[in-house]
Amino acid sequence: MKGLYLVEPLVAFYSFASFLVYPLIQQYVYRRLWQELTNTTYPVSDNTSRCDPSNTSSHHEEVQKAASLFSLYTELFSMIPSLAVTLILVAYSDQRGRKITIILPLIGSLFYALSFLAVSFFELDLYLLIVSTFISALFGGSGTFLGGCFSYIADLCEDGQQKTLRMAGVDMVIGLLSGVASLSTGYFLQAAGFNWPFFTSALFQCFNLLYAVFILEETLQRPPDDPLDGSPRRTAMRQLACGVYQLFAGASRRRNILLVLLLLLFSSFSFANMGGLSMITLYELNQPLCWTEILIGYGSALSTTVFLTSFVGVTVFSRCGVPDLVIILMGILSVMAGMTLVAFAKTTLMMFLVRLPMLLAIMPFPVLRSMMSKIVSKNEQGVWGCWEWKKVKKPRRRRPSSLERKVSLGTRTTILPSPETGGLEWEDWKPWCTFLFSLSVSTSVLTDRELHS
Repeated sequence: MKGLYLVEPLVAFYSFASFLVYPLIQQYVYRRLWQELTNTTYPVSDNTSRCDPSNTSSHHEEVQKAASLFSLYTELFSMIPSLAVTLILVAYSDQRGRKITIILPLIGSLFYALSFLAVSFFELDLYLLIVSTFISALFGGSGTFLGGCFSYIADLCEDGQQKTLRMAGVDMVIGLLSGVASLSTGYFLQAAGFNWPFFTSALFQCFNLLYAVFILEETLQRPPDDPLDGSPRRTAMRQLACGVYQLFAGASRRRNILLVLLLLLFSSFSFANMGGLSMITLYELNQPLCWTEILIGYGSALSTTVFLTSFVGVTVFSRCGVPDLVIILMGILSVMAGMTLVAFAKTTLMMFLVRLPMLLAIMPFPVLRSMMSKIVSKNEQGVWGCWEWKKVKKPRRRRPSSLERKVSLGTRTTILPSPETGGLEWEDWKPWCTFLFSLSVSTSVLTDRELHS
């Protein structure tokens, strides 16, 4: 049977399987910690009872602190191995093909889903989840998967506008399927508990793996081995070093400066965007919101609509001849406006409304990826691809994330205080840190625009 050159089905099923459980994982950890630390049954029927004045604030602080630390440990134990594997595999794919960067992360995701299913079904020790996260990160994680998918698309597209629109279309697929999955998580949890969503996610990941192995075609033909060159015996790190060197060595100084600015802009914007979003589920579970699983599912689904609106925005603005850097600037301003409103969101209605200014927040990502792809050669797509994606990272309600997203998120959780681990309070640092950092990113965009001019 002849294979297909379509990664969109892979991204669609991956997004659905991932976002089916991502909003639930934080809730599962929170409920388990609540039961262990308070020795009381978690009030499933009405979360607001946890916020009743009769409940001591020490319980809230204790559970919140433990959940924040658990999140921090998970990030640290997954960031480093996944970062290393992503750099190696995606650079290696320039010589040996893209499918390895797609298949291995799918194996890790399948193991990840099965691990959560086992811990939930058999009620195993909660901290085994950190071990499973570390092991799954050894397969590369979602940064490798999405980096490989976008490198795969870059191999197939010759026209710059076609490349931009197809990458934006993948963003739209992510938003559409992740929104449907997020919307159903609350009802799924209420009707069937945690086990069935985890099992369903594992089933979709299994189907995805079969599609990648047996149906998806390879875009790059493996070159014949040269015995004098000894390329089969090169280590992956040497291939990575050679790839990075070739990325800059043969180009002009102006082009190299532009590429570095684009990489810095991408990672900085990822830092600003993901840093403020990574702990929102914990914020929604506690005072003053005290959301139920249904409301968390609605909030997660509403957040994913930015992928759809951003795709429409990129399509319309591109066809109208709006410069790429203007599109990027509009997306950054969208994030700045949304994060400013989050700082004042104290009611359920306000928390839903803060998503409206962020409808164009994802526009910078496909445009930046396309700009980087245009200025590197065809055989270097994997090297830049390892920088450009990490959307859905870990079990926090995040949009599916770039290698920079993982790097910036891990850095944020390391250098910024968690909301309940001492230091600043949540309301003090979360919105304003992101807002001020977004301002610096806007300055970077203006600098990049001057370079273009």
